Amino acid sequence: MLNQIGITLKCILRDRVFHGIIFSALIFLFIPSVASLSMRQMTELSITLSLSLLSFILLLLALFLGGTHLWKDIERRYTYSALTLPASRTTYMIGKFLGIALFILVVACILGLVAATVIQFASGIYPPDRPISWPNIAVAIVFDALKYILVVATAFLFSSVGTSFFLPIFGTICIYFVGSASQQAYYYISAPATTDISLFSKKAATVVYYLLPNYSAFDYKVNAAYGVPINGSGLLLTLGYFCIYLLVTVVVAALLFEKRELN
Repeated sequence: MLNQIGITLKCILRDRVFHGIIFSALIFLFIPSVASLSMRQMTELSITLSLSLLSFILLLLALFLGGTHLWKDIERRYTYSALTLPASRTTYMIGKFLGIALFILVVACILGLVAATVIQFASGIYPPDRPISWPNIAVAIVFDALKYILVVATAFLFSSVGTSFFLPIFGTICIYFVGSASQQAYYYISAPATTDISLFSKKAATVVYYLLPNYSAFDYKVNAAYGVPINGSGLLLTLGYFCIYLLVTVVVAALLFEKRELN
């Protein structure tokens, strides 16, 4: 499995899509100029823009690496030669997933350092009214990375049954947008004041809410930008949710990939 992780990382570094996405990180250089338009909240805006750009880059990496990596190996017949080695399909697939997940974490750390530099520079130009909460920023970056590891797992779930990159890419995009808004939709539907929705619809929405990944639980940008205290028990709950949902998704993907016919 370690060998597969290393091979996956080498393939990612050679991928042109990866080079293009990382090139977009140059936008960080323009954040202080854009944030300067808000004279009163330049630091807060710099934090928000930096974390949003970091999140967008990680989303692109998760979609394209998670949605196309397994498919490319099958298309290029690399999978067939890899499976002739003394390793099961599950070991092969999990090795590739761990390689991409590790890469997402490394990129998040590097871009986090870039974002911290930009934020520090912006705060030096216009000192903020409140001190910067660096622990909150670190938490926001780490949990953003965890969120996109879940996105990669979802993409692998679709890749384990898909015969082209369309299902993994567009299926993962749909799940991402629905999962990002599911919590707000669930609160609205389950509110006592909402009486124009049938009981069946409320039950169905509840089932969908618990089945789909809740990506909004990993969003701590507001806490980072405005120094809002983060609930420690909430962090642990989110971390536990991440571990359980990730384990279930990867196990299901591995089982489906084991039963898939490779022609």
